[in-house]
Amino acid sequence: MASANEGKTNMSHLLPLELIDKCIGSEIWIVMKGDKELVGTLRGFDAYVNMVLDDVTEYDFAPEGKKVTKLDSILLNGNNVSILVPGGKPSTE
Repeated sequence: MASANEGKTNMSHLLPLELIDKCIGSEIWIVMKGDKELVGTLRGFDAYVNMVLDDVTEYDFAPEGKKVTKLDSILLNGNNVSILVPGGKPSTE
């Protein structure tokens, strides 16, 4: 007899890199160390969580105010990443 959950992925049992792998092709919100956040489409990553993103919006929260920069694509160093939020977006305030 087939289980109702058969074929479904239990997100609580995924390893971190498996979860990131499921986000390829989707929008992801990245909170960096410091005052930067990025939103873009994840194209790929490696074991060090270096990432390639397309259609990127960079938010720089400086004392002078918020600066928004649009970029076609970037290679992001994983050492500077604090939080990854699949499908998320930063507050527009």
